[in-house]
Amino acid sequence: MTAIQETIQPKFKVIGTELTDYLATQLGNEMFLHIAKHARRSVNPPNDTWLAIANNKRGYKKHPHFQVGLFDDHLFIWLAFIYELPQKANVARTFLANIDQIKALASDFVISFDHMKKDAIPVNQLTKEQLKRFKDVKKAEFLIGKQLSKEQASTLSEADLLATIKDAYNALLPYYQLSLKSLA
Repeated sequence: MTAIQETIQPKFKVIGTELTDYLATQLGNEMFLHIAKHARRSVNPPNDTWLAIANNKRGYKKHPHFQVGLFDDHLFIWLAFIYELPQKANVARTFLANIDQIKALASDFVISFDHMKKDAIPVNQLTKEQLKRFKDVKKAEFLIGKQLSKEQASTLSEADLLATIKDAYNALLPYYQLSLKSLA
């Protein structure tokens, strides 16, 4: 936990502040940075840690949000819709109607169905059945973005990392905006 608090979280603050400002500019509305505190942990570190950016100052879990985080073997860049999102069925219906566009994202985009697990599938393997599960199962989640191996991420300068994240978010912004419309 000490390593996360002293090494990773300060870097998340720097990167997250720039990304929050960037997303606010791109979206034309205020966005808020949330850095995982892991408040229930005092000694044992979690399997992953992250920053989240949402349009809500009080929290991110109940809202579509952007994430950047780390597992032991990779860095992830997500547009996340996790199980706490109310009316996620509306988002799922919207994504079902746009599945071909989602599947047409660049080949290095991936999809995860659980923010607590490392596994992801290539975006072009997304099926209607998976989106229907996201719609119908209360605990189902949908995360879309990129994963960089530990080796890939460690070779990037801070500027290159930020550029990589911004490029991913630029490709995901239309789906974020679609999700907001479906929740209105």
